[in-house]
Amino acid sequence: MKKYLPHLAITSLIFNAAIFGFFYAWVCSTMWGLDNADPNTAIAAMQAMNGSVRNATFAPAFFGTPFLSALVAYWAYRVNYKKVAASFAAAAIIYFTGGLLLTMVVNVPMNEALALIKLPQSATEATQIWNDYSAPWQFWNITRTIMSGIAFVAACTGLYQLGKASG
Repeated sequence: MKKYLPHLAITSLIFNAAIFGFFYAWVCSTMWGLDNADPNTAIAAMQAMNGSVRNATFAPAFFGTPFLSALVAYWAYRVNYKKVAASFAAAAIIYFTGGLLLTMVVNVPMNEALALIKLPQSATEATQIWNDYSAPWQFWNITRTIMSGIAFVAACTGLYQLGKASG
């Protein structure tokens, strides 16, 4: 059982890094770029991106990260690596609540509401729609970025502790 734990822990770390990087990229490039675009273009682009993100490449990191971290925590606990288990359990809980659950409860409903909007003819109306969407969406995206970053650090800590415990 101990033999496979490092491989599982590294995989969990990679998943945590992938999801943190995904959210981070939205913070520092995607949304800033859309905010600088014509509002109708921003709305259409966001609708397209939200429609395309539901795919088999994204799903494992988005949905699997907390469960993989929890599996590492369970496995580490079973082999009596309590600090490792605590770090990966923290990663699982933090990402599940502050990343996955937050996304499903806040960002996804906002995205679904935006998907129903027909591109307005009026530039003023398009600006209002985009501003009403972008600012709160970005606030919650920054929140889930921070939370997934903390989960990533917890997973890093767990991997470090695993190296100390098994070395």
